[in-house]
Amino acid sequence: METTTTCPYCGVGCGVVAQHDSKRCDTLAGVTGDKTHPANEGRLCVKGSALAQTLGHEGRLMRPRIDGHEVSWERALSEVASRLGDIRSQYGGGAIAGYLSGQLLTEDYFIANKFFKGFVGTPHVDTNSRLCMASAVAGYKRALGADAVPCCYEDLEEAELVVLTGSNLAWNHPVLYQRLRTAKSRNPLMKIVVIDPRVTDTCELADLFLQIAPGSDIALFNGLLRYMAGKGRLDRDFIEQHTEGFDEALAAAQQEVPDIDTAAERCGVEAERLETFYYWFATQLHVVTLYSQGVNQSSSGTDRVNSIINAHLAGGSIGLPGAGPFSITGQPNAMGGREVGGLANQLAAHMDYHTPGALDRVTRFWTTPNLVPTLPDGPGHKALALIESIERGEIQALWIMATNPLVSLPDANRVRAAIQKCPLVIVSECVARNDTLEHADIILPASGWAEKDGTVTNSERCISRQRGILPPPGEARHDWWIICEVARHMGFGEAFDYCSVHEIFDEHARLSGFENDPQATPESGYRLFDISGLAGMDRARYDALAPIQWPVNAGAPQGTARLFENARFMTPNARARLIAVSSSATIQQPTRETPLLLNTGRIRDQWHTMTRTARSPRLMHHRSEPFIEVHPETAHGAGVTDGQLARLHNALGEYFGRVRVTTAQPRESLFVPIHWNDQFAREARASALIKAVCDPVSGQPESKQGRVALSPVAAQWEACLLLGHDARAPLGESDWWARIPLANCQRWQMAGERSLDDWAGWCARTLGQAPTLWSEDGGRDHFRAACLHKGRVVWWLAVAPVGTLNAMLDDVGWLDDCFALEALESPQRRRLLAGRAASGEDAGATVCSCHQVGEKTIRRAIAGGCNTVEALGERLACGTQCGSCIPELRALLKAQHGDEKAQQGATHETARAVQAGR
Repeated sequence: METTTTCPYCGVGCGVVAQHDSKRCDTLAGVTGDKTHPANEGRLCVKGSALAQTLGHEGRLMRPRIDGHEVSWERALSEVASRLGDIRSQYGGGAIAGYLSGQLLTEDYFIANKFFKGFVGTPHVDTNSRLCMASAVAGYKRALGADAVPCCYEDLEEAELVVLTGSNLAWNHPVLYQRLRTAKSRNPLMKIVVIDPRVTDTCELADLFLQIAPGSDIALFNGLLRYMAGKGRLDRDFIEQHTEGFDEALAAAQQEVPDIDTAAERCGVEAERLETFYYWFATQLHVVTLYSQGVNQSSSGTDRVNSIINAHLAGGSIGLPGAGPFSITGQPNAMGGREVGGLANQLAAHMDYHTPGALDRVTRFWTTPNLVPTLPDGPGHKALALIESIERGEIQALWIMATNPLVSLPDANRVRAAIQKCPLVIVSECVARNDTLEHADIILPASGWAEKDGTVTNSERCISRQRGILPPPGEARHDWWIICEVARHMGFGEAFDYCSVHEIFDEHARLSGFENDPQATPESGYRLFDISGLAGMDRARYDALAPIQWPVNAGAPQGTARLFENARFMTPNARARLIAVSSSATIQQPTRETPLLLNTGRIRDQWHTMTRTARSPRLMHHRSEPFIEVHPETAHGAGVTDGQLARLHNALGEYFGRVRVTTAQPRESLFVPIHWNDQFAREARASALIKAVCDPVSGQPESKQGRVALSPVAAQWEACLLLGHDARAPLGESDWWARIPLANCQRWQMAGERSLDDWAGWCARTLGQAPTLWSEDGGRDHFRAACLHKGRVVWWLAVAPVGTLNAMLDDVGWLDDCFALEALESPQRRRLLAGRAASGEDAGATVCSCHQVGEKTIRRAIAGGCNTVEALGERLACGTQCGSCIPELRALLKAQHGDEKAQQGATHETARAVQAGR
């Protein structure tokens, strides 16, 4: 049996076909891409392909807890309602806050927004979408009048020029990257420009790569606007008939970058390369600019977005096939959350507090015979301001749903202290352990992916069903049910009397169309977000709902692929606005103590704070430890070498990671991943190093411009310890550690700054059992040991001087398999201390996670005659599923054979650009 559903990771919103497991009710037999879904057409990335491995009851939250003790649901609901009610009575609704997540389904989001704003009466409801999409939203609203992405994915295939800026599409939205690769292969005339301070795998597809200086985005696009005007490449008719603000925007651009040489100097790129980009953009109507966190996560993020939109409006490249400014969403339902009003500055259904008549309209819509909503009259605290209000004692209760803010919010140590100070912290969560749960007073077990039932909206405004396939484990419940039950216990039950999730969706759809006349103006109530055409569905129609893009109404019953085709925008005069913008310095500036710029971001195989991806062992292999990417010259200046442990630090906190020296990283700039946290490593929260400063318009944090110092860790030894899943954490004398879940055991990488003379004694002390087998050299610099009980492996340990441990870890996969055996046979026991099977070959670091193909295996295949990516795919299957590893395969081919055909376009090693004649 199979069920179609939607992936819970990034904003591409891929369709998934889930194969049921006839023998187990807590997992799936597997997943494949849904060939009928318009977002992915059957493709899946490595994370989506591994979804079935992230399921199961182990590590799940099963029962409600109050102050650390398991309780019944009735007790938990009564306690939540009572405590919230007491706070509301004593301090007012504004003393209660909600912090939501793009992991929630639209129906969950709708109920949460209605509960907090409509009946608790607090405006202080924000979401982790504030961290990734707020600047894109603010930019769209300033320019177009609405949070309305004008493009669709088909525009990537119809464009003549695609500009990728602030986006490592190959790693963070791999399926779109593969769609773009396919489109380019079908249209050899298509040009792709990648703009990024770092050389990323996305550069492999580029015809032109601009490695701009960090923070120079506005200068770049202001230079483009000035170039278009100077070369007579403006769409004057479009500007005059459909826009306003052009003269002011052009004047600001000309003042900042009066000529191309100034722009090139500001951006740190050659003038000739910059002019090539400007020429390509100015001479093409069918241009799509995709942008993501590299643009948004800045103290000037909204202005950066508007500098991009300005160029599209000036050229008339919007509302056309293959044209438009396209914000790529980070989360699966960030857009669904914005639809219902999940941000603190929103009300509901794309109405803001200042939208004329909105407060009255929503109040009347949510009024029941015996209940009248008590909507606040103005916006609430955005995420960073919300933490500050907790510190001041204004917020007395915080309800966190489906997110982990102690890891994701900037200045994470300050966030931890604030949440510890909050009198009441409620967390709805599906996992049993994360950093935030450790500080919760009340914990409510929620359903997760494959259990939740509802809808999500992806980056192209496509609404898809995420279907409930498995029963929630233990006593876990859906988020919408939990909120409705709390509302009922607080006396609001009449407004939350839903029997099924489809009834919530129906109310959401009806509210979107309530007093929403397409013939009216935005000033008199017209909203572009309108899914009233989906209202009135019964459960069967809702269950069968096929993907569809909003607006969906009487005028567009089949949905709407592309917006603004009539060049009428959602402003009072229906004209799009060009916004005068100019560059501003980042708030976080270098000092003598913290001279290096810190860039943070996602990596290919992980997601957010790893609570789901770390449940799949194969997703832990590509990058298994926290790391720090450093340019060779910067590494030399800091006294660190490739593979060494190093420390980043500033006044806010510190971060430990393994150094990765690479010329892909610019000088004096570092990159670290955002995913690791206290559950998986010691001091590896990137957010602990980022100041809590934000864009003044959007409230989005400046997460890519931290300032730090880099220094080596003076470790005396390193160790690899394999332990059974249920064994206690071996932190002991370790100054650094990282935990790597494997299929049958836990792998602990450790290091210490103090020498240990008695490792056998350490084992007995720390692990609780002395070694059964061990080996050490005379100087005791190298030590291997294992403990067996009744023939079964309990733990395995290898210790070595710094820089030599990897030579002792030839076959961790074989060791992991040993933990699954009831008892080792004699040959396995003899090979146990060696750490590898006698006939095994070391696969090396994982390159292809889909098929678990390692670097050394690939190098052997290349040496054996596989001289192309296609040949490697035929031999090893690498690169044949999601395609995310293809840039790395090309790099290995080039490194081993110098085959230029294997490295077309820009690459990790050269970042060359193909210049086009004009």
